[in-house]
Amino acid sequence: MPGRVAVIDRDSCRVEDCGLLCRRLCPLVRNKIEAIKVGDEGRPIISEQLCIGCGICVNRCPFKAISIVNLPGELEGECIHRYGVNGFKLFRLPIPTRSTVLGLVGKNGVGKSTSLRILAGKLKPNLGIVEGDPPSWDSIVEYFSGTSLKDYFSRLASGELRVSYKPQYVDVIPRVFRGEAGKLLSGLDERGVLDEVRSILELEEVMDRGVDVLSGGELQRVAVAAVVCRDADVYIFDEPSSYLDVRQRLKVARVIRGLAKQGVMVIVAEHDLIVLDYMSDMVSVLYGDPGVYGVVSYPRVVRDGINMFLEGYIPSENVRFRSQPIKFQVKPPTQTIESTDIAYSWGYMVKKLGGFTLKVEPGFIRTGEVVGILGPNGIGKTTFVKLLAGLEKPDEGDALPGGVRVSYKPQYISGGYDGTVETFLKNTIGDRIESSFLREEIYRPFKLDRIADRMVSDLSGGELQKLAIAVCLAVDADIYLIDEPSAYLDVEERLAMARAVRRVVENLGRVAFVVEHDILVQDFIADRLMVFSGIPGVEGYGHQPIDMRSGMNMFLKELGVTFRRDRQTFRPRANKEDSRLDRMQKRLGEYYYTSITVEEE
Repeated sequence: MPGRVAVIDRDSCRVEDCGLLCRRLCPLVRNKIEAIKVGDEGRPIISEQLCIGCGICVNRCPFKAISIVNLPGELEGECIHRYGVNGFKLFRLPIPTRSTVLGLVGKNGVGKSTSLRILAGKLKPNLGIVEGDPPSWDSIVEYFSGTSLKDYFSRLASGELRVSYKPQYVDVIPRVFRGEAGKLLSGLDERGVLDEVRSILELEEVMDRGVDVLSGGELQRVAVAAVVCRDADVYIFDEPSSYLDVRQRLKVARVIRGLAKQGVMVIVAEHDLIVLDYMSDMVSVLYGDPGVYGVVSYPRVVRDGINMFLEGYIPSENVRFRSQPIKFQVKPPTQTIESTDIAYSWGYMVKKLGGFTLKVEPGFIRTGEVVGILGPNGIGKTTFVKLLAGLEKPDEGDALPGGVRVSYKPQYISGGYDGTVETFLKNTIGDRIESSFLREEIYRPFKLDRIADRMVSDLSGGELQKLAIAVCLAVDADIYLIDEPSAYLDVEERLAMARAVRRVVENLGRVAFVVEHDILVQDFIADRLMVFSGIPGVEGYGHQPIDMRSGMNMFLKELGVTFRRDRQTFRPRANKEDSRLDRMQKRLGEYYYTSITVEEE
């Protein structure tokens, strides 16, 4: 018999507006079997034992607040945690191992952060028991009998297991600590490695600054350093690459990899597949229905684990969680019809901001083209985008001509709007919300229909990001300027975003500039690349847009990183520094678009 998960989203359920329509529709309720009851707060509660999964209430709920999913019966005995009656359900846990970096990959909302919080001791697992007394630690330890997790939770319950944990959102740091970053890190340096970590993560300039004035990238590096400096048995990192540029991501990955050599357990949840591959030894795939349930697969070697995620199929469990595999291209993208229609051009520009100076070469963008922007943080990429948007004026030279309609998605977004998602869309884009093209290419891939009745102020970081991108693309503009659109998005959401940008630009004959640190996303989205170089915080130089191969080679040559290709999925994999392949590709000048497809060097 298959199990069943019934989830009611309390943020979307509005009983006062529908009068328990789900209960009136349920055939079992009409037959006097209470498959849907009314809780103490007047909210519906679905009995998963009595519900037959007919789907009527799901299809008829006007607010899309109900999800019912049939599961294999064998998962029923593997529930680790549930968030209340008709709440999200997590099955299994990642299995950490000493001297190993275990990576977690999966969609947003399928339990990665929940798994990490349980392993960090921040959340006590209830084994699916949501009514009555929660299970004791003795019961939890006994539940894991016969597995390596028994000893883990036994030591965690007794306080013998020391855990150092970096949460997903680093913006909470200024709320719990006030003072200079150097004082925070000095107080946590239990291993005496602060000087080394500070140098690798380039934190010298922020040590004397208050954490409340640090940027997102600086806070992220401080948070990683704080975790690494502590003396622990287990190190846990939840999305350590957010806000970081490519060079910083690889440095963080090297620091995290170095921890495993100390004989400790390391667990990392990460959406950047290149970084995940670079730092992990083993990978567990998390799959399921976001916000409804999540299942943790058994760990696999890193190559097989990531490839199974991309294929959307786990052979050992006979589970397919994606209808189409994700494929990568070895050769740089080429336009079938080379457009010679120059849509817009800009001249040589200079912009000074305090002690920072940005210089930009003159360039142009063609109709129907996406120009990707790559470069380290603090080098002037956002400043250049603001110059194009008219939010900043150049001290020398000219930006875009007047009268150009620009739609701009900033780097940092907030949910300060007081109203629902649907109201926000109507107020910002008006009648274009009814466009069948936009609904098919933007709203549906971004699944905005699921959050249409939610308050904007209640949205998660990923939901806010998708809403901001959708609004930017839905505005009737000539130029779309999109700054770091993949922040908080999972792998599939990033690729859906990339497809949406390309389709809007190509089908409507518009142009777009996209600032993005995820190399895979740039590979999917861009026709040409604009590389920024210089000294972060001091001077930046924006080169004119060039073809993808030249752009990737220019950018990666500065980083000193080369990539080989996986022979199954053709996804890029970073070569070890100074390895045979690394030396050969540098000699050939091919840093990214290479046909070399070997698994190990």
